Amino acid sequence: MRNPQIVTEFKKSSASQGGQQDCVEVAHTADGGRAVRDSKNRDGGLQFYAPEEWAAFLDGVKGGAFGG
Repeated sequence: MRNPQIVTEFKKSSASQGGQQDCVEVAHTADGGRAVRDSKNRDGGLQFYAPEEWAAFLDGVKGGAFGG
């Protein structure tokens, strides 16, 4: 059962602390997934990712699938 209830505070990436303009914040959800929001527009809405979606995203980041 999917439960997008947010259970932690939102955190901004430590890589975003140096004046970076394009930042997101991430919080854990009750089902083990994540909620993501724009740090410059916190009231602009949330995106929710199931645990397996978030794991696939992290695997992609670690594998270099997104450039950078």
